[in-house]
Amino acid sequence: MHKLGFHSVFTRAALTLGTTLLIGCGIRPSAGPCEAKQAPAACTQTCDVNATPSTCPTGFHCNLDGVCAAVCTLDGGECGAGLICTTDGRCIDDGHLDPPGPDAMCPAVNFTATPVTPSIQLLIDRSGSMQYEFGLTNRWDALRAALVDPSNGVVEQLQSKAYIGATIFPGGLDDAICPIFDQTSARVLNGAAALRSLLDAKLPDGGTPTGDAMNQAVASFSGTVPPGSPPIIVLATDGDPNGCGDETTEQGQAASLAAATAAHAAGINVYVLALSLQGESLERLQAVADAGQGVPSGQHAVIYHGDDPAQLKQAFDTIIRGVVSCDFAINGNIDIAQAANGTVTLNGRTLMFGTEWTANSSNQLQLLGAACDELKATTTPTVTATFPCEVVIE
Repeated sequence: MHKLGFHSVFTRAALTLGTTLLIGCGIRPSAGPCEAKQAPAACTQTCDVNATPSTCPTGFHCNLDGVCAAVCTLDGGECGAGLICTTDGRCIDDGHLDPPGPDAMCPAVNFTATPVTPSIQLLIDRSGSMQYEFGLTNRWDALRAALVDPSNGVVEQLQSKAYIGATIFPGGLDDAICPIFDQTSARVLNGAAALRSLLDAKLPDGGTPTGDAMNQAVASFSGTVPPGSPPIIVLATDGDPNGCGDETTEQGQAASLAAATAAHAAGINVYVLALSLQGESLERLQAVADAGQGVPSGQHAVIYHGDDPAQLKQAFDTIIRGVVSCDFAINGNIDIAQAANGTVTLNGRTLMFGTEWTANSSNQLQLLGAACDELKATTTPTVTATFPCEVVIE
């Protein structure tokens, strides 16, 4: 460790003497970052001098006036002969003080933080009952508005944070064309326009072959999921599962349970949103939700309700925002026990370890609380991660 008294006096002197600062018996040969005409924005950032780790960005330290400062850079040569620059922007004697800590000779490592982006397949029932009255509109139009309304549709708002596609499934009135599936060409980022076109082109008609539709959705994930992207199915329906031809509700329910069970076994979680359902119908969909999330016997998965247009919009919002992750993969590995020594920023703001971010594993970070909310509310967020090299695992 370096002598704190030297650092404190040195930092205050740097603020007073600027470019004529004397260090030991020599003159510092060049100005530091905060003495330049176009100083970095960090040079005016307030900070807590007692905080550990420092609240200043990498390359800066908190001076006694509570402002981030730096009088040198690691490879800038500002300190002069016999002195070295530490990673927090201080010049120290390389021979007469205690040996510099690991950071002084070991530059910090900047990692690329890549968001964990889910792959969501919306499985949308457009059976004949979807034309029924629903508030001041009908169920189909309310569902369309909740998803892709240009002003506040859920997909419109979150399309940059998830790969989203859709399958809509009426059962045909003619056995020869049952079931019928219409779907977007692919799950993509920024796919609200394609989903809007698909919904606009169809009207409610036919039955509710939920099991067949879910099998189709599961098959659509084969070989198409980006690495590290968790696959999700969101089923939105307003009726009991059935099938084609003479299949009974009981047969349709059995097919739906089998399909949901297979989806979960394939690593695909199924979320269920029920539109205006009561009693027995809701019990059947609860069983589908339980199977699709692998809930143990005697327990129940959350089933989401949309009993009017506003509640429908809120239910979609809750599901999709809930599966949009606040996790970030980093292109390297760190010692998780020393993660607190790192610096993580969101949109240029330094986050606090433990309350605003943490490390889930050696190569995955997670934003917490208000930082997670800010991430989801920002269209194009920027996250950076920097760790001292002694924290980095080779």
